[in-house]
This record gives sequence, structure tokens and C-alpha cells, in this order.
Amino acid sequence: MMRGRLRPRELVENRVSFAGPSSELSIYDTYLPAERVGLSAGELLYCGMISGRKIIHGADEYTAEFLPQESFVMAPGAHIEIDFPDARTDCPTSCLTIEISRDRVDQICTRLNDSAPLEREFSEWRYRPDALIHTPHGQATQSLLQRLVATFSENSQDRDLLIDLGVSELVVRMLRQQTRDFLLGLCGQNPEINGLGAAVYHIQQQLDQPLDIERLCKIACMSRSRFFSEFKKHMGCTPLEFQQQLRMREARERLQRGEAVTRVCFDLGYRHLSHFSRRFHQQFGVSPKQYREQTAAESPERVD
Repeated sequence: MMRGRLRPRELVENRVSFAGPSSELSIYDTYLPAERVGLSAGELLYCGMISGRKIIHGADEYTAEFLPQESFVMAPGAHIEIDFPDARTDCPTSCLTIEISRDRVDQICTRLNDSAPLEREFSEWRYRPDALIHTPHGQATQSLLQRLVATFSENSQDRDLLIDLGVSELVVRMLRQQTRDFLLGLCGQNPEINGLGAAVYHIQQQLDQPLDIERLCKIACMSRSRFFSEFKKHMGCTPLEFQQQLRMREARERLQRGEAVTRVCFDLGYRHLSHFSRRFHQQFGVSPKQYREQTAAESPERVD
């Protein structure tokens, strides 16, 4: 996510902001190491890392690294403190935030509940402020964030409309991610919550196996067409795409722990290392080997 930089006014969290309809984009650059720098959210605050690394300290003793191609969402009224261990004048730590009004989020939830209501056992579409969103995002979300940066900073007659469309897409992606995580938790706690839940749980437990769609339809007690329709409505993707996303999430976590790329590849059901590497690069922008080396460099205390 490249852009020209003006001479910074501040060396810690130098901020450049752009207002939009029901939203505001800010880009923060930090040029010196710092600790416990506070950040508060008035409205919902969507955060995306651009470069470098942050350490986030949140409620309930939550502490985690915040890295490029990750999203972190702060609920309205939330407060976090941030460390910048690697910031330098020639290599600043940079991130963006998009503040989105609660009314806008509520409007999108209402539209989702009208157009794609969840099954009764799964509650409804809504933003859950108590459910933490800190997750890697794929190339589609990365491209959307890059597009929003360009749109917020341009001066065209369609600017506000394009911002509104982009922010709406970002909120839908956020809601789908949070709702999917919520549904995965429900299915893990009660695999028999309903037919669709049982099928989702089966996929979770069989990541190393090829998908058997006919078996999934029987587990869900649905016809093939209805199963695909209901699955995509609730999970935002096809069963195969869902399995691939879960595999990539598992692969990322295992590589962070220092496990060998080849072992992770075959444990997750990939028959060819080249296929696994291509999938991983599409999802996270780097190869599995590069990612493992990066996380090893960032965690020198880790012992393989």
C-alpha cells in the first residue's frame, strides 16, 4: 500500500485524515520506538496494518502482535495501548483506520437480515462488540483497503458514492467474518445445533480429507442445491472455499509455531507442495517459507 509521505509533524503516530460519508480514514506513521501509546474508538474503528509491527494491549489482558494483512476491529468506546518495537525513521510502522458510524453498521445489518436471514438457531446478523475481531485478511480485503485509501484521498465528483460503496463492502466483509467465527463457535459447542451446523462441524474436523459433498448434504438433511444455497448464505462462500480458508488459517498458525512447511502441507491434505504454496501466497501475499522465516525473525526466542 504505497503512497507519498509529507514531512511528519509528529514522530509517534503522525496522523493524516480524510473525511467521508459516515466514515473517516486515517493513516498513522510512527518513526520512533514507543510503548503504551493509547488509541480510543468513538465509533466502530476498523484497523489494517500497512507495514511494520505493533504490539496491541487490550481489555482482559489481551496482548497480540498486529502485522501486515491483518485486520483489528475496535468496538465503539474501546481503548487499547500500542507498542512500536521496530519503528525507525527510515522504516516507519504504518497502519490505517477507518472510523464507521454505528448507524451505518446497523443499516447494513438490517439489509442482511432482510436479504439473507440466518437460520433461527443462529440468531441474526448484528455486530457483536464483545467478540474480538483480530484476523488475517485475504487479497480481496487487502485490495479493498488499497482502493479505499485511493478513493478517500482523491477529489472526484463520484468520491462520496465510491467511498460509501467501499465502506459498505468492508462492513459486510467484517460482519461475515465475525458471524462466521460466531457460528463456528456455536457448531463446536453443539455440533447438532441443526443440519447446517453439523455439516460445518464435519468440515472443521476433516480438514485433511477431500470434501464429500454428497455426505455433507446427508448430514445437513438438505438437497444438493439447498445445501449450497444455505451454506453460501451463512458462510459467505462455497463449502470448498470454506475448507480452503480453514486450512489456510490452520497453516498460518502452525507456521507461526515454527512447524516445517512440508509437514503442514501434507497434514492439511495437500498432495503437492506447489499447490499448497500457491494457495498460501494467494491468501497472505507471501510464500509459506517466507512467512515462516518472517515470524521466526520477529520471534527470536522461539525454538524449533
